[in-house]
Amino acid sequence: MAEITQRAGNWYFDGSVLRIVPGQGKGVHALRTALGELTVPLEAVAGVSFEPGRKHDRLRLSLREGADPLTQATGGKLPAAADPYLLDVPHERADAARELAAEIRAALETERVPGGPADHYLLPGPKTPITLHASDGEATFDGQRIRIDWGWGADDIKKNSGARVIALSDLASVEWAPPRIENGFVRLHPKGAHSTSKPSHDPNCVVMWGWREVKDVTESALFVAALTAALPHPSTAEGAASPAAPAVAEPLPRAADGDAGSEQDAVLRRLWELGELHDTGVLTDEEFGAAKKALLNRL
Repeated sequence: MAEITQRAGNWYFDGSVLRIVPGQGKGVHALRTALGELTVPLEAVAGVSFEPGRKHDRLRLSLREGADPLTQATGGKLPAAADPYLLDVPHERADAARELAAEIRAALETERVPGGPADHYLLPGPKTPITLHASDGEATFDGQRIRIDWGWGADDIKKNSGARVIALSDLASVEWAPPRIENGFVRLHPKGAHSTSKPSHDPNCVVMWGWREVKDVTESALFVAALTAALPHPSTAEGAASPAAPAVAEPLPRAADGDAGSEQDAVLRRLWELGELHDTGVLTDEEFGAAKKALLNRL
C-alpha cells in the first residue's frame, strides 16, 4: 500500500481504491470535513500529478468526466482549500507524495482504466434531505423536489412570487457560482425555460453575498452535488445539455466581442487564476495583492 499521512490530510492507495481522509484543525476547509472520508475507485481516476511549489508541494487527483457528482456540479470552480482532490504536501514529504502518485499511475496503466468520460457516477452524491441557507432564502432538496423559501434579504420580485417548489422530474440542470470575488448563487433551470434575469431577481435562484464564504461554499457545493447526483447522468440523452438550460456547472457565458461585459469577464477570470497561483504558493502575498489591485482598477 502506498500512503501519505500528515496533518493536512491522508491518502491511502491499495491498488484499486484511493482513500482520502480529511485533516483536522482550523486549517482544514469545512467542505472537506463535511464530505468526510472519500473512497475513490481506480476506475474513476483520470490521472494524478505531483506539483512542486514555493511554500509547499501538492498532489492533484484528476477524475474522469462524469465520475463524481461533486466535480461535475462545481465544474473546477472550487477554491483550492476546499477541493478534496488536492493535497498540500510539506517539502519534506515530497518523496512519499511522488511515490504515491507513481503507484496510482502504474495501476491506471496496468488496469487500462479509460481516460474518457464515465457513463455513470462512480462516487455517490451527498445524502438528502439537504438544505442551503443562502443570503436571500433557504433551499431544501428532499430527494424528490426542491423548495425555496424567501428570507428578509430577498428582492421584492422573489418575495412576491411566494415559495418556489420544483419537482426533480421538472428540473433540467443546476448552475453554481461560488462566492469569492462577487456574490455567488445557485440557479435552478426547469425544463423548457431558461432565465436571463439577474440572480437577485430570478425566483429560481438563491444568492450568497459572500460575507461567510467558507460556509456558503460548503453548503452550496454539497447542495448542487446532491442535485447533480439525482439528475440523469450527462452521458444519457436526458442528461445532455439543451438550448433551454446550460450544462451543469458550466461557466457563465462570455459576452460577445465588443460588449462592455467582455472586459469584465476577462478580468474576473484572471482574478480566479491569480487566486489559484497565490493558493499554491507561486505568488507571494505582496505579488498577489499588487496584481489583484491592478486588475480591480480595470473593472
